[in-house]
Amino acid sequence: MSESGHSATGYIVHHLTNLKVGEGFWTLHLDTMFFSIGLGALFLWLFMKAAKSATSDVPGPLQNFCEIMIDFVDTQVKDSFHGRNPVIAPLALTIFVWVFLWNAMDLVPVDLLPAIASLFGIPYLRVVPSTDLNSTFGMSISVLLLVYYYSIKVKGPVHFTMEVLTHPFGKWFMPFNLLLRIVEDLAKPISLGLRLFGNLYAGELIFILIALLPWWIQFTLGWPWAVFHILVITLQAFIFMVLTIVYLSMAHEDH
Repeated sequence: MSESGHSATGYIVHHLTNLKVGEGFWTLHLDTMFFSIGLGALFLWLFMKAAKSATSDVPGPLQNFCEIMIDFVDTQVKDSFHGRNPVIAPLALTIFVWVFLWNAMDLVPVDLLPAIASLFGIPYLRVVPSTDLNSTFGMSISVLLLVYYYSIKVKGPVHFTMEVLTHPFGKWFMPFNLLLRIVEDLAKPISLGLRLFGNLYAGELIFILIALLPWWIQFTLGWPWAVFHILVITLQAFIFMVLTIVYLSMAHEDH
């Protein structure tokens, strides 16, 4: 850093700055979009390849991995979802693997991809989509929209409206019931989005702080933190998936 003229503060700010276009509300984070779409395409390609090459004989490593993931997600859906909907399991699998791949980008050395991007004249590059509030809230708001969609589809517009207005204290407390429902529905995407963002942002910041240290200390501290962080990135993807299943299960329940 001293050779390039950057201070520690400048180094941290540089690594926490997105590559973006536009101003204000219409700002678009190009690096978040690039890595999100790229990792989503990687997920689809891997599972499509496993499906096309699936065999009843001795399976290969990729087929074994995909079958383990599908069995794991299917178990979580059976345990937490009490309705009938063929979309829930594929949705849960997509969320778990996609968010895990987002989070796993935090294990890439912090200077590697930004240094490669700088060779092509790209000044900023954040490689972990889940450290961007736009992506985590985008995912959580999508889950909320699905909750509304299935609530209305399963219960019907009239029964859904009655549930919003009369639950939990009856028809004489409609304003209070509605207020509680608004708070509850706002808490779902906020808790989903902020939990994922906060944990991964903290992890990214610790990696950046370790990168400021001498190389021998980086090696000493980096590996243990990376091993521990594997648990964090897996746990956060699991929590996001399970809460999504629970919220959609609640949407299918008729009081």
